[in-house]
Amino acid sequence: MNVVILGTGMIGEVHRRAALMAGARIIGAMASTPRRLEEAASRWGTEPVRSLDELAGLAPDVVHVCSPNSLHADHVEAAIDAGAHVICEKPLAVGSDVTERLTRLAEDRGKVATVPFVYRFHPLVREIRARVTAGEFGRWQLLHGSYLQDWLLSPEATSWRVDSAAGGPSRAFADIGSHWCDLMEFVTGERIATVLAAMTTTVPERPVGSSVRAVDTEDAATVLFTTRSGVLGSVTVSQVSAGRKNRLWFEFDGQHRSAVFDQENPETAWHGSQASAEVLARGAVPASAEHRRLSTLPPGHPQGYAQCFDNFVADTYGVIHGEKRDGLPTFADGNRSAHIVDAVVESARTGRWTPVQEES
Repeated sequence: MNVVILGTGMIGEVHRRAALMAGARIIGAMASTPRRLEEAASRWGTEPVRSLDELAGLAPDVVHVCSPNSLHADHVEAAIDAGAHVICEKPLAVGSDVTERLTRLAEDRGKVATVPFVYRFHPLVREIRARVTAGEFGRWQLLHGSYLQDWLLSPEATSWRVDSAAGGPSRAFADIGSHWCDLMEFVTGERIATVLAAMTTTVPERPVGSSVRAVDTEDAATVLFTTRSGVLGSVTVSQVSAGRKNRLWFEFDGQHRSAVFDQENPETAWHGSQASAEVLARGAVPASAEHRRLSTLPPGHPQGYAQCFDNFVADTYGVIHGEKRDGLPTFADGNRSAHIVDAVVESARTGRWTPVQEES
């Protein structure tokens, strides 16, 4: 599998590692500046890609789009025009009108096109999902959780994501709340129908280059939602919660049982009923087939985000080779996420319950 990676920052490095783990060869890379491009090409031992026009000549099998959000649409279109399958970082694009178009383009060209909602690939997430499918939980009563980080807590911290021109009108929710919503819908089978959202910007100014600029994206958000079947839920997201590095946490409460998962402690999950509560350990329970398949390390050797990403990329490549893979997040899921983000932004603006528009 010959791969080009567009974007060589932190997440580009993650994609590169996962691609190599899946047996790919990195044949090209694009970076945000000439200096960064030369450094990355030298470090990765690959060809520098200086313009999207060069993609067709390289003839990659897969292009990984790891660039800022505002560039995703152009990069995805160029990759598909070059005949490649695509893995595009989330959000798939800024605005559901654009994600609709990209989803149709990939379908029309017959390309495998995926979005790394990689928390689906925790073995215990798959275990909980398998138990949901088996009917252990019964009718859902309440769906709630949070996704908390602290990397933008300091007024001196900044990123291209802070600027809406590069990242889009939502930052914290689009960046990490999208992961939580995807995971909730994937595990429970519920679909968010309406949202009531509030957003806050707690650090009003941040450094941009040699100047200081007003921040126009949210540091935190809280969202109430109802699902299509009438279940109530809520999620809180934050990038300014001290001490929380990457805490994606959910509790899904059913008629018969509840389940809790904490991404910062991914080797165990909590499973409760009115009569008892137990801690499920990865590899130490009667495990579902997907739980076993995704457990790439023995119990006691903690698996986390990196292994989730490896499994996601390996599954994407497997589908490109004609194999079957369960639960692979595609552009359709990225499009679904964009519709939820649009509704959250609109609700926060108006202060009203807002419907999530159906994907076409």
